[in-house]
Amino acid sequence: MKLNLFYKLLGFHVVLAIGVYIFKPLALLYFLFTTAFFSYKILKASQKYKSFYVLIACAYVVGVEVFLRMNGGTVFYEASKYLVIVFSVMGILGNGFSRQSLIYVIYILLLIPGIFVAVTEMGFETNIRKAIAFNLSGPVSLGVAAIFCYRRTVTMNQMKIILWAFLLPLVSTTTYLFLYTPDLREVITSTGSNFAASGGFGPNQMASVLGIGIFVLAVRFFLSKEGIVHKGFDLFLLGLLAFRALATFSRGGVITGVVMILSFLGLYYLKGNLKTKFRIKFLSLVFSGAIIFIWLMSSLQTSGLLDKRYANQDAAGREKADVTTGRSDLLAQEFSEFMDHPFLGVGVGKIKEIRLNETGIAAASHNEMSRIVAEHGLFGLFAFAILLITPLIYRIGNRQNLFFFSFYFFWLLTVNHSAMRIAAPGFIYALSLLNITYKTKPTKKQELKPVS
Repeated sequence: MKLNLFYKLLGFHVVLAIGVYIFKPLALLYFLFTTAFFSYKILKASQKYKSFYVLIACAYVVGVEVFLRMNGGTVFYEASKYLVIVFSVMGILGNGFSRQSLIYVIYILLLIPGIFVAVTEMGFETNIRKAIAFNLSGPVSLGVAAIFCYRRTVTMNQMKIILWAFLLPLVSTTTYLFLYTPDLREVITSTGSNFAASGGFGPNQMASVLGIGIFVLAVRFFLSKEGIVHKGFDLFLLGLLAFRALATFSRGGVITGVVMILSFLGLYYLKGNLKTKFRIKFLSLVFSGAIIFIWLMSSLQTSGLLDKRYANQDAAGREKADVTTGRSDLLAQEFSEFMDHPFLGVGVGKIKEIRLNETGIAAASHNEMSRIVAEHGLFGLFAFAILLITPLIYRIGNRQNLFFFSFYFFWLLTVNHSAMRIAAPGFIYALSLLNITYKTKPTKKQELKPVS
């Protein structure tokens, strides 16, 4: 993507955020436009570029999901996950898929028995919609995206554009956050996750998607060969996203973003020659200095409460008893339900209802691993094992994806603190299954073709 075009698109997404802030119905119009635009581009693309457009479309949909949700800009809440499924299916029908990806068909099939258990226990009319929409749309979107991406090849330049597709709508999200709460000191009065600083939306989900943007900008900073002005702009933009991510006081998304960056730098350093390693060391010093400055400014703007949040303290400086903010008890209950219903589980969507009946508390653990085994039993255990092990086995024979561990760890960490409430962990998991080539002009056989 040419720099001039990129900066124009950045400007457009800033204006978009301002427009949505002033006139919320614009968010729904933009969702409809985006859906139609990417559907058209995928349908009209030649076979050579069809898969590339599918990946761009899915990345953009993932990046814009939270922005649209917080502004009521989707026809239904899980729309982004369904779009990932639809776009991936369009890619599969257009460019085929690898036979080895059928392992993910098995993964999807393993989730079906839990639906029947839920229907039997709770009744068809009231629960089948919830079971699919709120509990299975995320896992199924992951499975379909994984089938599409498995052993598919993209060039490094194409991968960079896919990463930018994540970032552009996150610029809109960040702009909107500054408009929504321009003065954080007015809304940050404790060390708990802050909805006001998150645009009135879920801090966990907000921090997770902003963490993706931070990672993309870090990759841009280290890989780009542009001059100091452009690198300075990347750091400035990264600082804005990091500041708003920290301001949510939701630690999971920020920590995950840091893990993604460190994983990328570790692989990049190991693969680099002496010149590249020296360049990484020098840029790391500059980058570290920028991160320290961002933290200090964020701490100042939050009157020191940010430091206490990450030190697991309350506003008075007292250490909190449970660093997991109560989630460990929820996890324990879900594993207990698995032990009581080991074969088929309690049924899709049932665990939250059981918790409400037993404790009077309608709470979710936001942990996909404990949820899937509690609700699906051994079928869920095998399904999660497929997700956990398959990319690692693939990695043994294919070490061309510089972002493999960044994508894999994003999925693993995110589903263990935010489950699959957003489309991001599922699609980014699928990206870990891509093969990346680093030639400037890939041959026709290397370009976006499935590998049998």
